[in-house]
Amino acid sequence: MSASMNVETAKHGTRLPWGDIALSAIASVSWALIGMAGTAALGLHLLEADTAGSLGPMTAAVVALGAGGSVTPSGDVSAFGLTGAEAATAIEITPLGVSLVGALLLSWFFLRSLRAAGVVIAPSELLARAGAVVALFVAMLGGLAWAGRDVITIDGSSLGLDDLPGGGGGGGIEIPGVGDIGDIGDIEGLLPDQIGGLIDAKAAVGFTVDTAPTLLGGLGWSAGILLIALLASRRTPLPRGWEAVHRVVRPAASALVTVLLVAVAAGFAAAAYAAIGDDHPKRIAGAALLGAPNGVWLGIPIGLFVPWDGKATGELVRLLPDPLDDLLSPGTDQNVTLGRLADLDGRVWLLGVAAALMMLLAGVLVAVRTPVGVGGDGVVGAAGPAGPDGPDGPDG
Repeated sequence: MSASMNVETAKHGTRLPWGDIALSAIASVSWALIGMAGTAALGLHLLEADTAGSLGPMTAAVVALGAGGSVTPSGDVSAFGLTGAEAATAIEITPLGVSLVGALLLSWFFLRSLRAAGVVIAPSELLARAGAVVALFVAMLGGLAWAGRDVITIDGSSLGLDDLPGGGGGGGIEIPGVGDIGDIGDIEGLLPDQIGGLIDAKAAVGFTVDTAPTLLGGLGWSAGILLIALLASRRTPLPRGWEAVHRVVRPAASALVTVLLVAVAAGFAAAAYAAIGDDHPKRIAGAALLGAPNGVWLGIPIGLFVPWDGKATGELVRLLPDPLDDLLSPGTDQNVTLGRLADLDGRVWLLGVAAALMMLLAGVLVAVRTPVGVGGDGVVGAAGPAGPDGPDGPDG
């Protein structure tokens, strides 16, 4: 009887459950793209972008950007400071709010499918499950690349530029402590009449999702997300021989992911607080929904005194968050550091305090989540990936 059961197990181990692999891949990719599309559509709607063009193609383009793709603009984009070669350059800004939703859903369903495989998973099955998810995700991105093209009409007044100093058409730009400087000449191309021209402009801008770069970007993005999910999950089975990954890598990876998610939650809380007293709370909510992780994860290294080189040009420089807009407004290469930002706004020093607390939290989580024990031979070890019955347990 025992020999018969071992033979059955061996035979089962040589076959891959392709039906379950296909269903789990469909569920993972479907829910990930649904979440990304819903986030992108809601963010664009809150930003009132759907008043300028069709929401469907714009949503497809934003989802493609969120998955590591690129979009090429066309038409009249000179109103936004893009001229010459810049106007034909592909847009590769990643809305990390959309990316984060897709990553969480994709990894959650993928990890659930792995847990159903047992306490130990064969390397061939792990590769098959991950490969099926990545292949299906890239194929679906091909459809988004086909759908993500449209022409939109940008109304300058709908961007809120009429609220800028001098944007109302009368008077000049007023600097606190200096006064009205609207009549002293061309200051970096930001005279009130030029701002007014942007407000009155109605630029027809087309966009097309670049198929090849988007497919390659989606391939790298989805594979990277699955790898991070596998390394950060502490309850997902691993192949035999990967016990060191479970003991050493997973505690640090899971702690880092937790800290990054806590930082994003703090960013959303700050955006909600800012929206309470703002004249356009929907715009703040839409911008936070699409790009809160961009600002938060950029602020972490700055809070740790890591300098960045920054440059911004065009009229929309004035829409950068304060005080970054003041630092980059000259349009030349600038060294973005915590000290320079704090000179413009003293509250920026709180970013350094928050970054230090995050590093402390990460260290505590690594220590708490590291499975350490002493075996019978006196060697420090740990249980296997799936607990005491895993590879290092009695049944391993």
